[in-house]
Amino acid sequence: MPSSSAAASAPAAPVSGTTVAITNFAFSPASLTVKVGTKVTWTNKDGDAHTVTSTGSGGPLNSPAMATNDTFSFTFTTPGTFNYLCTIHPFMTAVVTVTP
Repeated sequence: MPSSSAAASAPAAPVSGTTVAITNFAFSPASLTVKVGTKVTWTNKDGDAHTVTSTGSGGPLNSPAMATNDTFSFTFTTPGTFNYLCTIHPFMTAVVTVTP
């Protein structure tokens, strides 16, 4: 008899895609890999406001405070690793890796 739990226990593949959900005070996925030229959209699904802001100075991500169901989009035009956080809740951190 085949076990349905085998798929559930398989290791998670690296996440790629174009969307990030903000839910339960976390970015999901917390690590995203995209190609240069990809537009990524964040959607706030929490009841509290959140931002998408690059860590350090001069980073490209700088959203306004987003209310519930608000979105913020950014098109990545250069390869690199882009760490970001919510400035309202700085414990919320994540990263987008952009490949050529």
